[in-house]
Amino acid sequence: AASKLEVSMPAVVEVESGGTARIECNFYIPGNGSYTYINWSYMDRNNRVRLCRIMGSEILEENTDYKGRLSVGEDKALSISRVTVQDARTFLCQVEAGSHGMGENHTELHVYTVPGSPLPSPHGGTPCSRLSLLPQIAQCVSRNSFPLPNITWHKNGEQLQPEEKMVKIPATLTRESSGLYTVSSTLFAHVTREDRNSLYHCTVHYWLRGQRRAVDSRRVNVTVFYPAQHVKLQVMPSPALVKEGDDVKLVCEADGNPAPVFSFYKRELEDSWQDLTSLADTNSGVLNLHDVNKSSSGLYRCQTLDLDDMRQLEKDVELVVNYIEGVHVKMEPSSPLQEGDNVRLSCNAHSPVALDYQWRDEKGRKVAEGNQLFLSNLTFETSSNFSCKVIAPSVPGLEQSKQVAVAVQGKPRIVAISSPLYVRQDEVVNLTCKAIAFPRPSVHWNVNGTAHEYVENQHIASNLTVRVSHDLLRAGAMCRVSNALGVSEKHIQLLDQKTPESKGVIIVAIIVCILVVAVLGSVIYFLHKKGKIPCGRAGKQDITKPEARKDKIVVEVKSDKLSEEAGLLQGANGEKRPAADQVGQSIVHCPS
Repeated sequence: AASKLEVSMPAVVEVESGGTARIECNFYIPGNGSYTYINWSYMDRNNRVRLCRIMGSEILEENTDYKGRLSVGEDKALSISRVTVQDARTFLCQVEAGSHGMGENHTELHVYTVPGSPLPSPHGGTPCSRLSLLPQIAQCVSRNSFPLPNITWHKNGEQLQPEEKMVKIPATLTRESSGLYTVSSTLFAHVTREDRNSLYHCTVHYWLRGQRRAVDSRRVNVTVFYPAQHVKLQVMPSPALVKEGDDVKLVCEADGNPAPVFSFYKRELEDSWQDLTSLADTNSGVLNLHDVNKSSSGLYRCQTLDLDDMRQLEKDVELVVNYIEGVHVKMEPSSPLQEGDNVRLSCNAHSPVALDYQWRDEKGRKVAEGNQLFLSNLTFETSSNFSCKVIAPSVPGLEQSKQVAVAVQGKPRIVAISSPLYVRQDEVVNLTCKAIAFPRPSVHWNVNGTAHEYVENQHIASNLTVRVSHDLLRAGAMCRVSNALGVSEKHIQLLDQKTPESKGVIIVAIIVCILVVAVLGSVIYFLHKKGKIPCGRAGKQDITKPEARKDKIVVEVKSDKLSEEAGLLQGANGEKRPAADQVGQSIVHCPS
């Protein structure tokens, strides 16, 4: 056991600014003696300044600077709230124990503030080709930190060290009224064109609770100015696929920064160049050529001028505009074609690239491939507009077409009429006559009415609206179609369509006839049963051609209107029946 008074305290206490610092004071008095008083104080430069005195349960505060921020715990530890950087000093605990004397110890209070993220500010670009001093790359500022931090610089992740004529890193330090530090560090470094994509950042290093900490800034890129060394000129979208009618861009690019001034030219003669700069965007280096044609082909040149050192660079490119011209269709024979003839169509065109040929009809359907189309046994229906489609397979979208009319001539041919036509007298009907011919024919009717004509290709259709008269019903109508090569005509037969009442009368007549035949059959059967008529197999007689005899009874039944209705009666299915098939006459001869 110790034989004298001992006071123990931590050597260092760290606390973040704004927090509460707790400083412990542990002491030992031999023989379990008690203390007389405890004094808490701090060092201000070389002077001791008392904070408070503890005597039993009484605490006497003596420093007004800490008033309201001090408290003493049951273990006599001193607590300071709302700590600021000014509280970073040495605190002492002094214990008086009567006969055991006096003892004391001290603690260093460290106050820290975590610095905010550093803010690098990249400097404006500097033309590296004219550098005589190191250009400023960026500046990094760390504010409100405590204790004093340190700033380092990095390029593409590697730390930079000061180096004569290559890297310079001056720094400035400012202590704010709050006691916190603001540190500013500026990076000067030699740069080349390869540094146009380099990334720079700064790192702030500080101490916290005995450990070294670091916080990085964001990465920044520096604008580096340098002259152009190479120039490139290209045709867009693709030099091999340019065709007539396209919009083409000639894009000139240089590897300098800033971009140089661009000029464009086209070679006209061997040593003559046409200036196209007025058509170009000299800042972006783009020459727009709209709706190019065959004459747009040629050698183009882009020329750059660096305003820094007045050096010129140039690049040439050949523009080839693909085209199809001179599409021609030849027809053999070329004389007017008649039905039954054969014809050959030949298609030719000129282009700097290989061509394919397709033949299509007027509806756009492909009918053949190759530059020839053979048509045999021509008819009016063959007549059509054919087109020769010329395609350049190697240049998508490059194609042209040429139409040719294949016209087959001949006298009209009537292909459809509305005959026979069932009508009723006095009703209004449409008579139709359709023909095909070339040259275009005219249609005439032998009856009066309102005619409407419809023409489609070589077809012509005429509809005649007429009222059915007795003469028209009897004679019918005649359609006559004619052109310079001949005439065709056809007759339209009109048939009387009976009314429902007439049909009813006919049906009643048929039923009456059937009943008469039935009665007659019953009479014959009755006489046969009575033996009045020897109609057996041995006595069979010809009843189809009877002889006129006075001793025989002749029974004859005739339809009153047989001759009138023989051609008009119809069956249940609407089919006409000949008079011989209908009930008309029945003659039976029997002995008296």
